[in-house]
Amino acid sequence: MKFQDLQRINARYADELKKAAIETIDSGWYLQGKRIAAFEEQLCNYLGCRYTVPVGNGLDALRLILKAYIEMKVMQPGDEIIVPANTFIATVLAITDNRLTPVFVEPDPQTYNLDIEKIEEQITLRTRAIMVVHLYGRCCWDRKLKELADKYNLKIVEDNAQAIGAVSQQEGLNGTYKTGTLGDAAATSFYPAKNLGALGDAGVVTTGDMNLVKVVQALANYGSSKKYVSIYQGLNSRMDELQAAFLSVKLKYLDHENQIRRQLASWYDKYITHPEIIKPQTQYPEGHVWHQYVIRTRQRDKLQSYLEVHGIPTMIHYPIPPHKQACYSQYNNLHLPITESLSHEVLSLPISPVITQSDVIEVSSHINNFFSQRV
Repeated sequence: MKFQDLQRINARYADELKKAAIETIDSGWYLQGKRIAAFEEQLCNYLGCRYTVPVGNGLDALRLILKAYIEMKVMQPGDEIIVPANTFIATVLAITDNRLTPVFVEPDPQTYNLDIEKIEEQITLRTRAIMVVHLYGRCCWDRKLKELADKYNLKIVEDNAQAIGAVSQQEGLNGTYKTGTLGDAAATSFYPAKNLGALGDAGVVTTGDMNLVKVVQALANYGSSKKYVSIYQGLNSRMDELQAAFLSVKLKYLDHENQIRRQLASWYDKYITHPEIIKPQTQYPEGHVWHQYVIRTRQRDKLQSYLEVHGIPTMIHYPIPPHKQACYSQYNNLHLPITESLSHEVLSLPISPVITQSDVIEVSSHINNFFSQRV
């Protein structure tokens, strides 16, 4: 068993992917062509969003959103962005790369997502946005979040890297419900291991704001909306035609694969029975796309070693919180106990469209046996 068997995942669509590659190669057009245009339209239809800007990767999508807001005078360097303390470091890198200031907020210990109840106490006169992360594939959204943004005139930026296809029970700002469309702008990653994965790096910005689209498009193309005429100090971050063609193939199967993940999660819920394991809690399982299935235990490291001996691969998402990373030494003295506790307790189990019920039973059995043997 592999934690994430990309070869087997993509082998199921190998004929379609190879056909797409051949057609792209034979076309002689590899950037900003009809395959990008087709994928943009397909993704807008799937998400229910107005505009998409395909870019090089998920981090660039976040960087470009914030960079565009700075160019639009919505923000300026030094302004503050509310951000969950419990997240992958890329979320924070996008903020500091734009010389903005991250303000870390603890997660809800039940969902591991940003605790919306703790946001308002962190808002200051310099706060310009709330960045929400739909961690592990669970939507982070409710009406209070929107009310806070409206009350303080803040942007909501979604880090949707792990949650494409996830759905909120609460109505979004533009009347839609899928993550990636709920806030003012969103960044989605198509890293190969994501629920919708390219065969290389790729990402997208989604928004309903045409002005933002124009600025992001220019920034991602050397700061230029007209060849050789740069109006911004931009960068080069464009999804290529080949990745767009691959993603168009795989997008057709996304809902089915997310449903497989929901079934696998329900089996883990059923077969992991030892009370020392804290299993993921969700009040709306239909909306969760289970990019990761994450358990908690104070014996995490010993359990991980035990499972490794028995051929069960696991991962830790994430062992070091951003505010404790060496690159953010200025924040190392922050004490965020919930985030720090999670970093010592969480363990991600194998979950992907090629994992089977028998695999889940095997993993669960070893987990139950580990604790039973230690009684």
